[in-house]
Amino acid sequence: MGNVDEPVIFTRWMQFLEWLLPTTEKFPKRVRFTFADRIDSLALDIAEDLVEARYSRDKQPILRRINLRLEKLRILLRLCHSLRYLPHQAYEHASKSLNEVGRMLGGWIKEQQGKVP
Repeated sequence: MGNVDEPVIFTRWMQFLEWLLPTTEKFPKRVRFTFADRIDSLALDIAEDLVEARYSRDKQPILRRINLRLEKLRILLRLCHSLRYLPHQAYEHASKSLNEVGRMLGGWIKEQQGKVP
């Protein structure tokens, strides 16, 4: 998966989505609307934001928005884990993936801080 021209952060995020979407599908029916839909929407929004950031001149606001969405996703996944909708191993995988993407995003943000739009 992934195009040679795609930034690594985008490739990693797509791999995470391929894991996340089937995982949230397994949530109990009673919480699928509240938790699964919100988690899926945030994760898909991040994919769209990554594409937008790649092609935008002024990347800073988009990168900050991605960072905020990542944090919201982290909180929701933590809550799902503590409520036992997300098994421990799945939560560990999600946390590692979010941390990896977060580090890449932080590097991208730092790189952009020296640039003028």
